[in-house]
Amino acid sequence: MPTNRPVNTFRNVPRSAPARRSDSRSGASNRLRTFVQRQPLLKRLARFVLKLALYAFLFSVGWVIVLKFVPIWYTPLIISRKVDAALEGNSMNVHKTWTPYDDISKEAALAVVASEDQAFPYHWGFDFDEIQDAIRENQRRKRPRGASTITQQVAKNVFLWNGRSYLRKGLEVYFTLMIELIWGKKRILEVYLNVAETGPMTFGVEAASRRYYGHSARTLSRAEAARIAAVLPNPRLFSIARPSSYIQRRSRQISRQMRALGGQAYIRKL
Repeated sequence: MPTNRPVNTFRNVPRSAPARRSDSRSGASNRLRTFVQRQPLLKRLARFVLKLALYAFLFSVGWVIVLKFVPIWYTPLIISRKVDAALEGNSMNVHKTWTPYDDISKEAALAVVASEDQAFPYHWGFDFDEIQDAIRENQRRKRPRGASTITQQVAKNVFLWNGRSYLRKGLEVYFTLMIELIWGKKRILEVYLNVAETGPMTFGVEAASRRYYGHSARTLSRAEAARIAAVLPNPRLFSIARPSSYIQRRSRQISRQMRALGGQAYIRKL
């Protein structure tokens, strides 16, 4: 006799349901397998990046050591000025003569320290008091003023490109510390006196002295050195040969600061 049997509910479940669970497990398995397969590639990539960073570090150290001893004939800024001149159809001739520190009047060295970075003999590349003062003043000023030391300016001019970015600023900090550690104060000041822009297509105090005063930087007077230092914030706008009333006033202020610092004795022990 036929009997009524209970309905098997498991058989009534649609066949697609187990398939969906299987697909889900299969997808997770595939993703895990893909991740595992990619692990060696990620490891190789990480090793490559670490090697690249190590090589870049070693190259930068070697480059800084080399430039401690050899004249620096070209900088990114000089190249940039030559490119700008070519694009504008102007002369690409650069006025620049590398001159050893001992052959430059110490009035010139003292003038740039007095005008640009009076704490230069004592800091390790950064003047934090000046940075704090600049931050406070810039909250009220329309045109912000910088607080870069001579060392920072050398690091920027010799090793880096023009522009503003966190990457460039980070590299500036790195090279500032490097040249403070490896070069020392005298070499930093020597490089600054030779690579600083002092006029249109003019770099260094020797070129400025010969072009605008007609004699070597060895014989620069205090007034002449102060005027060169006075135009450094913007040598393409301000002129050594035709000083404005502002430059004349700033030159006198720098001369007074040079005397207040005690004269050449202030930088004698660099």
